[in-house]
Amino acid sequence: MPFTYEYPRPAVTVDCIVFGWDGEKLKVVLIQRKLPPFKNAWAFPGGFVAENEGLEAAARRELAEETGLHDIELQQFQSFGDPGRDPRGHTITVAFWSLIDTNLH
Repeated sequence: MPFTYEYPRPAVTVDCIVFGWDGEKLKVVLIQRKLPPFKNAWAFPGGFVAENEGLEAAARRELAEETGLHDIELQQFQSFGDPGRDPRGHTITVAFWSLIDTNLH
C-alpha cells in the first residue's frame, strides 16, 4: 500500500540555463513557451519532473525535447521555491547550467 502524505506536495520542475560561446560573444539559449499561462513568453528550456525520474535526467530530457541539445555537461546550481512565483500552483524549480561551444553544437 503506498504511503499517503498529510500535506500537499508542490510540483517539481527543472530549468536549463545554457550559455553558448562562439569565440566572440556569449549567448543564452531561450525557448518560446507554447502553453498558457506563459504562452509566447521567452524562457529557459525546462519542464516538470516525471514520477520516478531523477532531476538531472529530467533536465537532460527537457533540454533535448525543447532544443535538440544532447550530451552536454549540466551542473546543478540553484533551487527556487517561493510558493507564489507560479500561477499554476506551488512549484519548486531546480536549475542547471552549462557552457557550450556554439561552433560544436
